[in-house]
Amino acid sequence: MELILKSNNEQSLAKIIALAKRLDVAVVQKDAEVDSSTARDKIKDRILNFKAKGSSSFGDASDWQRQQREDRELPLS
Repeated sequence: MELILKSNNEQSLAKIIALAKRLDVAVVQKDAEVDSSTARDKIKDRILNFKAKGSSSFGDASDWQRQQREDRELPLS
């Protein structure tokens, strides 16, 4: 089981870690803050400004659609 605790209070976290060690529970600390607004903004900008380095391996979607549907009659009456 994994339990994630987040707090800005260093004393509370120290007490929780000490208790976990006394109870023989493994403690893994990660110092990376994903919730900070600057980290979120960087990730958001990276996603929104993504540019592919090469051409798409899928080709042109409209050409594919035309080829797939060229032999079908449309149900227009």
